[in-house]
Amino acid sequence: QVQLVEYGGGLVQAGGSLGLSCAASGRTFRMNGMGWFRQAPGKEREFVAAISNSGRSTLYADSVKGRFTISRDNAKNTVYLQMNSLKPEDTAVYYCAAARAPWGVALRDYDYWGQGTQVTVSS
Repeated sequence: QVQLVEYGGGLVQAGGSLGLSCAASGRTFRMNGMGWFRQAPGKEREFVAAISNSGRSTLYADSVKGRFTISRDNAKNTVYLQMNSLKPEDTAVYYCAAARAPWGVALRDYDYWGQGTQVTVSS
């Protein structure tokens, strides 16, 4: 079983930046693909970004491509999401997730989830 905890959510003004961290338990973190998802009130949870177990492959939703960067440090069992040029529509609860395989691209690929952290972008 993988346990995940997100850090770094908060309030930021439009155009600003915010960095999220996700700390994972277990010695097999390096074997899991990781992803970030978000869910706004009244909306379905949506894919944001994914990174392979090695960190060499990444994938981004069109809505965040060029603004967000996903990365990981396997020695620290941590995955990151750096968010730049934030927009009010980025406001959501952000979830860190671990895939059961070295790579995951869809919601159904992920078995383990953090508790979520609120990101609010003001205009």
